Order: sequence, then C-alpha cells, then structure tokens
Amino acid sequence: MKRPLISVVTPTYNESMNVDECYRAVKRVFEEQLPDCDYEHIFADNASPDGTAAVLRRLAESDPRVKVVVNARNFGPFRSNFNALRYAKGDAVLVQLAADLQDPPELIPQFVAKWREGFEVVYGIRAKRQESLTLRSIRKLYYRLVARLADVQIPVDAGEFQLVDRRVIEELLAIDDYYPYIRGMIADLGFRSTGIPFEWQRRKRGISSNNLYRLIDQGLNGFVSFTNIPLRLATFCGFALSALTLFYAFVQLVLNVIFYRRFSAPGIATLIVALFFFGGVQMFFIGILGEYINAIHSQVRRKGRVVERERINIDSGS
Repeated sequence: MKRPLISVVTPTYNESMNVDECYRAVKRVFEEQLPDCDYEHIFADNASPDGTAAVLRRLAESDPRVKVVVNARNFGPFRSNFNALRYAKGDAVLVQLAADLQDPPELIPQFVAKWREGFEVVYGIRAKRQESLTLRSIRKLYYRLVARLADVQIPVDAGEFQLVDRRVIEELLAIDDYYPYIRGMIADLGFRSTGIPFEWQRRKRGISSNNLYRLIDQGLNGFVSFTNIPLRLATFCGFALSALTLFYAFVQLVLNVIFYRRFSAPGIATLIVALFFFGGVQMFFIGILGEYINAIHSQVRRKGRVVERERINIDSGS
C-alpha cells in the first residue's frame, strides 16, 4: 500500500533562530507519531536579511526532504506562503506551520487522523492564546466580525494552520489573486471541514515581523476580499443622510415662512442645508462608485507574482 505523502509549508522572515528547531520538531513528529507517512518540509524565505536562507541551505544539504524557496525580495507572508504551495506534492498539505512554533506541530497527527476519516480540510482553532489581554481581545473581535460579515462561512479563531487534501490545493492554486487571504479562500471552496482546538503558544525566540501596520493591512485584506458590506454601508449612510437633509430643509422652509428671520440670520439655514445635502449626496455616489470599483477590482486583481531568487531540492519542472 502506498504511503501517503504529507507536505508541510513554513514561510520565514528573519527566523534564523527558529528554523532549525522547527525542522527538528516536524521531523520528530513524523518519526515518532506518523511512521507510516512520508513527508516533505517546504520553507519559503522572504529575503530575510538575518541569514535565515543560509541556515535553510544547510538543512537542505543534510536532508533532501527539506525544500527551500528563496524570494528575490519580501513579498509579504500571504503571497510568499501561497507561492510555496505550488511546490507541495503531498496527498495532504499543511498550509502553514509558523517557524516560531506558536502553532504546535504536535497537532499534525490529529490533523492527519481527521483527514484519513474523510475530512478534506482540518483547521486548528486557537481556543486559548498566550498573549496580552489587549491583543487577544482585538483578535477575537476581528475574527468574529469577519465571520459575521463575510459572504462565506470562515471558521472563527482559525488561521492558515490547516491540513488540506490534494484536491483543495489544486482548486486553491487555480485562483489568481493579487493578495491571497488563504484561510478565506479555503473556506470559500466549500470542502468538508472540521476543527481541532489548541492553545496558541507564546513566541520563545526572536521578534515577530508582524507589526501593527502589517496586522492592520492583513486584517483589511480579509474584509476587502470576502465582503462588500462596508461599501453597502457607505451607500446606505449616504442615502439616509440625504433623506434626513431633505427633511431638515423642509422643516427650515416651513419655519422661515412662518417665523421669518426669528431663528437665524438670512442665508444661514440655506448654507446648512446645502452643506449637509451635498455631503450626503457625495457619500451616496461614492458608495455607488465603490460598488463598481469593487467589481472591477475583483476582476483585474492579477498582479501578485512572486519572483524567486533560488530553489533548493525542488525539481526544475515543478
């Protein structure tokens, strides 16, 4: 009977202190808990300036199961991760295993067991988080907001730490997206899925490259990719404000006809009405334009090619 091949994908940026331990942890899991499976470990380095690529070259020289893609520059975590999926040959693929091991590789055997039961997507649920109360609260609010507003059912508290079937990868790679929101794209495909709760670990070594700006950028991408509710909200707000302004204009007209010059100097009411009316009209039409721009944006968003500098242990025909 053919042994299943499991692909593990790890994106890296300035992770020279972590990649060696990440490699050993994955190797230990497969040797001790999944001896009936073959595996490959694909690292995608985003042009790290701290020497991460040199550590990965050393690992690849000693173990052919380690495959490395080195990008020409930093293309961001999602684009780099998505590009690395193109080289995964596994019957099942762990979409992202963080190099800092905040998502525990010890969960992989449970993922594989659920995959063997017939689930095409098995995702980790970050039920507990070893981080500050502020960040924990913001993340929980964001995940629930996206799940509530999205056009598809995106699992709450789940990231890219997911084991997916080969068919899911093939369908995923057929999508041409400039800024892939991978967890949302997987959910959008609609394959049979299940979740496994775990505790998200505190980072032990190094400093995360995900600063506040990048977290906000990634968060906004989730909204833009899978919901047009903000655009519709702008349209509705503009319409409501225009209606209220017209009502206010009618009230001012009545008051000025009946109580001429008692409430305000001549022209003030007209200026107020004009200001709010045209402001509301502008919001209304900006919302309308946003609808069309969103449709065009979704159609032509094709610019996200990742340029690679080097591949190691990867077939040239991949």
